[in-house]
Amino acid sequence: MTNNPNDYDGNVQNRQDLIQDQEAFLLQQEERRLKAAKRRAKFSWVRNTILLLVGALQILLGMRFFLRLAGANTENAFAQLIYNLSDPFIAPFATLFVSPVRGGGNFILDVNVLIAMAVYSLLGWLGIAVVNYLQGQEPYRR
Repeated sequence: MTNNPNDYDGNVQNRQDLIQDQEAFLLQQEERRLKAAKRRAKFSWVRNTILLLVGALQILLGMRFFLRLAGANTENAFAQLIYNLSDPFIAPFATLFVSPVRGGGNFILDVNVLIAMAVYSLLGWLGIAVVNYLQGQEPYRR
């Protein structure tokens, strides 16, 4: 074993370099994790927005279906609000089927609303599947 002071200084310098390399690697690793977390957060926001919008639309269409089925007064302000808000979403399906009517036209089983609800649910599911695909996940995993 040599007691050369230059060897000791070389070892200290090597250790310091090794520690600096390790810290740089850990910093790069943390930066990658942070970038991935930000990306996941963006995709989660898009997924949650799709779920919120499709859910709100389903509630609106469900209320319309129930009001028509129950024979709600079409002159009522609340019923008019629901019908007016949901009309643009029902328009593509409005003449798809003839809805069965009972009670002199008051009680309407609006099949078109049910089909619209199914189609918008499928579109929402498709949107979430696309977002999951872009994120790199399986379509059914959240």
